[in-house]
Amino acid sequence: MKRYILALDQGTTSSRALVVADDGTVAASAQREITQHYPQPGWVEHDAEEIWASQLATATEAMARAGIAPHQVAGLGLTNQRETVVLWDRATGRPLAPAIVWQDRRTSQACTRLREAGVEERVRALTGLLLDPYFSATKLAWLLDHVPGARARAAAGELACGTIDTWLAWKLTRGALHVTDAGNASRTLLFDLRAGSWSDELCALFDVPRALLPTIVDSTGVVGHAAADLLGAAIPIAGIAGDQQAALFGQRCTRAGMAKNTYGTGCFMLMHTGETPVASSHRLLSTLAWRAGGRREYALEGSVFVAGAVVQWLRDALGVIRHSSDIEPLAARVDDAGGVVFVPAFAGLGAPYWDPDARGAILGLSRGTGAAHIARAAVESIAFQSAELLLAMQADAGVPLTELRVDGGATGNAALMQFQADLLGVPVLRPTVTECTAIGAALLAGLGTGVWPDAAALDAHWTLDRCFEPRMSRDEAGTRLARWRQAVDRIRSDSAGFTDGRSAPGN
Repeated sequence: MKRYILALDQGTTSSRALVVADDGTVAASAQREITQHYPQPGWVEHDAEEIWASQLATATEAMARAGIAPHQVAGLGLTNQRETVVLWDRATGRPLAPAIVWQDRRTSQACTRLREAGVEERVRALTGLLLDPYFSATKLAWLLDHVPGARARAAAGELACGTIDTWLAWKLTRGALHVTDAGNASRTLLFDLRAGSWSDELCALFDVPRALLPTIVDSTGVVGHAAADLLGAAIPIAGIAGDQQAALFGQRCTRAGMAKNTYGTGCFMLMHTGETPVASSHRLLSTLAWRAGGRREYALEGSVFVAGAVVQWLRDALGVIRHSSDIEPLAARVDDAGGVVFVPAFAGLGAPYWDPDARGAILGLSRGTGAAHIARAAVESIAFQSAELLLAMQADAGVPLTELRVDGGATGNAALMQFQADLLGVPVLRPTVTECTAIGAALLAGLGTGVWPDAAALDAHWTLDRCFEPRMSRDEAGTRLARWRQAVDRIRSDSAGFTDGRSAPGN
């Protein structure tokens, strides 16, 4: 009899569920959007109860579509939007306030004060992260300070908190589990990356009571069971990972030097660095990839704030295209961008620059520039930003890249994938199944329940759809990257002009 894994993929804009068979194929899926709330400029919130309801609904819907009974599901895997936090009442399981989403910037001033107090280097040494509102700790402190009575109730042991994986595990087990996996824990600013545990020093620094925090567990292995009345059976919860770690696992990047890039609204690139965290000299993030059997494996991470979002901007703000899919044929009308360079720093620049005050620009315009040139430059900007990340990662890790595995919606753009391979000078591999986040959660759960005996068995389920081999000469790629960096220098918040002598990693 076939065995199945149920993967719950709770993302920023939707909740999804996949039923994955023991041969690695996707038997069925379901998806529901969740509401985005913007109560003030810079604030982003979710309704945690809506997240739970939508995720439960997609789970039952996916099993029904697969035509399987709950008892045929051998295990359940969870993957989640990272850094988003929920604070709730232990007795009732009800949230005390809306969930604060990873995109939320309300704690910017708190981060600035801590930076001015001179603690950032210590925080970075312990966590591998930067002092930024992106991460969870200052969000939790804000909730404790602004929800009436929360600090007193937290001190009395009446409250619990966690990231979305923790919230879903609590709800699935009706409060029996208050857990997070080590990878999610490493995104909070409260986790000691080398010790592999919550840090009393960091909890004191951010004023977050340790008693609020969940127990840290392995990313694979049974940690509890879903309540039988919720899903129809007491399904083992056996895999937990944040979305980007799950995608890294789903792409089977399990050896040092292997890297994946997820192309979505933004881009998230992770490179596996082995069993020792690598300290970045290029302001990349050091993070825990996963923990299995108590053994920790690490990664370097970099993010591109605006990737697919640049296509949405051309569609919605400028009306250059009617549908996002129109970008590829429009860009293909010209052989190159005609000297145009598009730096889409709509929300500042991420790694390796970390310049929140930089703003976007389109440079190199001439009278002959048309919509197709701008479209092509927009597509190329995604590849340029990703190349910068990967060059920085190689410099930090000291490991040469031999290939890049890719996933996400934009990987369907063959011209983008080809240009990415050209810039990097290594093959870009697009798998048959590009839903690597949910697949990663399924593989972790299947490994944790014995559906697959070992990691070697998992490798067989990664299959190649297309390999994009580099065609551009390295001299030409270097010239293109140099021009890109010149454009980036021009729009930096401290820019002194086009040729002010700054350079990025990889020069």
